[in-house]
Amino acid sequence: MKTTWKDIAPVPSSSEFIDIVLSRTQRRLPTLIRPGFKISRIRAFYTRKVKYTAETFSEKLAAVIEGFPRLADIHPFHRDLINTLYDSDHLKISLGQLSTAKHLIETVARDYVRLLKYAQSLYQCKQLKRAALGRMATICKRLKDALGYLEQVRQHLGRLPAIDPNTRTLLICGYPNVGKSSFLRNISRADVDVQPYAFTTKSLYVGHFDYKMLRFQAIDTPGILDHPVEEMNAIEMQSITAIAHLRSAILYFMDLSEECGFSVSAQMQLFHNVKTLFSNKLVFIVINKIDIKRPEDLDDETQAQLQSMLKPGEVELLQLSCTTTEGLMQVRNAACDRLLAERNAERLKSGLNTSGEVSGRLGELLKRIHVAQPLGGVTREAFIPEGAKNRMKYELDDPNRPKLERDLEEEQGGPGVYNINLKKNWLLDNPDWKDDKMPEVFEGRNVYDFVDPEIEAKLAALEEEEDRLESSGYYDNELEVDDDDLEVATIRHKADLIREKRILIRNESRLRKSLKNRPVIPRSVARPKKISDLASTLESLGFDPAASTDRARSQSRGRPVSRAPDVDEDAMDVDKPPMSALERARSRVRTASTNRREDGVTNQTARTKAERMAKLGQKNMNRMARQGEADRHTTAMLSKHLLAGKRGIGKTRSR
Repeated sequence: MKTTWKDIAPVPSSSEFIDIVLSRTQRRLPTLIRPGFKISRIRAFYTRKVKYTAETFSEKLAAVIEGFPRLADIHPFHRDLINTLYDSDHLKISLGQLSTAKHLIETVARDYVRLLKYAQSLYQCKQLKRAALGRMATICKRLKDALGYLEQVRQHLGRLPAIDPNTRTLLICGYPNVGKSSFLRNISRADVDVQPYAFTTKSLYVGHFDYKMLRFQAIDTPGILDHPVEEMNAIEMQSITAIAHLRSAILYFMDLSEECGFSVSAQMQLFHNVKTLFSNKLVFIVINKIDIKRPEDLDDETQAQLQSMLKPGEVELLQLSCTTTEGLMQVRNAACDRLLAERNAERLKSGLNTSGEVSGRLGELLKRIHVAQPLGGVTREAFIPEGAKNRMKYELDDPNRPKLERDLEEEQGGPGVYNINLKKNWLLDNPDWKDDKMPEVFEGRNVYDFVDPEIEAKLAALEEEEDRLESSGYYDNELEVDDDDLEVATIRHKADLIREKRILIRNESRLRKSLKNRPVIPRSVARPKKISDLASTLESLGFDPAASTDRARSQSRGRPVSRAPDVDEDAMDVDKPPMSALERARSRVRTASTNRREDGVTNQTARTKAERMAKLGQKNMNRMARQGEADRHTTAMLSKHLLAGKRGIGKTRSR
């Protein structure tokens, strides 16, 4: 449950509220209207601006409303404390005004969006936008008082102490100036102002301390005067609220020396008046300033009245002196012990049903716990070994004291040098074995095999027996098993499964090793193909095989080994006519020529279809490469050198 209010966001004033919203709107939606824009685009821009402003107003107002606590959802102590300090009706009215303003702003935005839908010009759109934003700002200006009040409440809530109403609590109450704040300051680290006059404490103060590994909180309340609740002010009502709603141990302080300014009878009368608020709580009457006056120093009548306030098991009397700290911790410890015992009893009681039987979570917990007791009612006393009784006591000054690991460490070099021997306490037959190293493999065998010296003989006997059974055909008649010998059949079936599994594992391992350094798919062996098969395949696809078969035959003949001229030819004959273009082309090395428009296409229809499909495939790429309205392109509306102003003496990053 929420017990601190420091995380509530600050509440701005009405003028700050308007500035925040309008500046955010202008930042997110700057006015960018160009000549030539369609009226639909202008309407959409101003509509978006009005909607965004209304949403920002609503978001900010909702954040303020949700930041404050809902009185119906918090603890009654916090609810009554807020009512005492701030008047819950006033707080509800202020938050209600913010909620009403939020709905009004949403209504204004809805109406003007409807009007903007039918605007016919830029001027109409702009004026409707100005009217909408103006009405929203006017609504926000009317929240000046409500926002100011909520900011004051937020600041005061942030200064309130964090009080947990469900934890272990000591509540200190009584007349003013009886030593309540001094007690809290002594038992905790709370920074409480202590002065020798009344009404020093004007609000609740909380201090924390630890007792028996548990955290306790102690609350110092303002002083209470003896008059009706209707006449109490806000300071006293804080004490009444804490006493009424907090589940705690009440420490009612009294000053018998009357240095506080109030008589002992008045303090007793106040106790009887507020006693109705102490119901179902632990109550302690704490007599302070016993260094000045003790209960034994009172007259008989006053002592009788004081004793009449006490009830065994309900109201106890404790004494202390905050000045001399006499009995201070005893009072604190006694109150904490009683509080812990009471809380544990309540928890145990909550686990019992109407008939007194254990149920609920406590019953489930007790079912898991089992306490073992000796049979026959035997009582087993505690036993302490003689070695523990006669063990020498360790004393640092005794030179014959037993050595600890810390002493050995100092003797052998100190930390970082000394290495502890973890084997020295091993229990072995031979103490010399402690420092032996135990290998895993020795003489080619596992060390564990040396535990049984006859393991090899046993293994040889077992293998000989298996060979004999297999040779005699013991394992061959697996199907000729009687129905009564079901166990043997099961064993044989499992043996078959094991053999099959071993074969599969062995084959898989061999395959893995064979493919370790080889391709998974081996290369196919090049097989010669006949030219007739090539021609028939091309004819089936609709191509003319003549050119392909001629080229294949020419490549299969090979080229002549020697390029030397014939014997009859004269190498120095310069009058020989030059080679023709066809002969020169044939003599050159054949190069592959590619016509992408004609190769691979059988007729004109197929070529047209391929071109159309290529254009369709390129269409999306062309569309994505073009520039459109979604492209980020901002034209410079204002020239910087005319409007930027003079450059200062600071950074020149903008050059």
